[in-house]
Amino acid sequence: MRQISILGCGWLGLPLAKSLLEKSFQINGSTTSLEKISVLSQAGINAFQIELSEDKIKGDFETFLENSEILIIDIPPKLRGNHPENFVKKVETLIPFIEKSSVQKVVFISSTSVYTDDNSLITEETKPKPETESGKQLLEAENLLKVNSKFQTTVIRFGGLIGENRHPIHFLAGRKNIENPDAPINFIHQQDCIGVIECVIEKDIWSETFNAVSPFHPTRKDYYTQKAVELNLTIPEFEINKKSVGKTISSTKIETILNYTFQKSEL
Repeated sequence: MRQISILGCGWLGLPLAKSLLEKSFQINGSTTSLEKISVLSQAGINAFQIELSEDKIKGDFETFLENSEILIIDIPPKLRGNHPENFVKKVETLIPFIEKSSVQKVVFISSTSVYTDDNSLITEETKPKPETESGKQLLEAENLLKVNSKFQTTVIRFGGLIGENRHPIHFLAGRKNIENPDAPINFIHQQDCIGVIECVIEKDIWSETFNAVSPFHPTRKDYYTQKAVELNLTIPEFEINKKSVGKTISSTKIETILNYTFQKSEL
């Protein structure tokens, strides 16, 4: 039975772990929360409490990686609030442990925030020009992993993450002067996030970078207005006097190289 370690069993990592278990993988999963250990264990996951900081790892990280061929890194940069962290340093701290372990392949969960908003069509050939601190650190972390010759890394850059209990309309409903009404949306459903990751593993596609966004790009104004109506929420109001800026993320590469068919093509 093949074993996979998932660093970060949160909103995406936990349902991913459950799905992989159904496909007969053995799963080691990490959480920073002691309370969540029982949740993971009850799901059949070998649970570890792991806390990663800029200069050390708290928890039995060596055992967490032991006997795993694949490591999935799904930990977002924590750059907001009063105590922002250096995400790149955290990844640098991970790497020596990965090098010494049985891990041969890494899936790194990144974001399309590594690209700039210049109203262009974005493919994997587009040179990343991150504007946010999160995008900058994700790109640097990607590169640290990709250049390492001790393991192979596939990077998946997800667009905005949505799911049954996660949708931006709940935050935007009733708000006024929302910018960029004519910019396209670039979202992906949780179900397709899991599908893309599993497709990479099943097809054994490594040392690649994929943009993972549903091929559905209505304008922000049209999309959020429709969602507000569907959910009986107050329709948000948009700033129409400023030029909209955004980008359209192409999903062609995962549809061709991975032969992936989106389960939630319209969101």
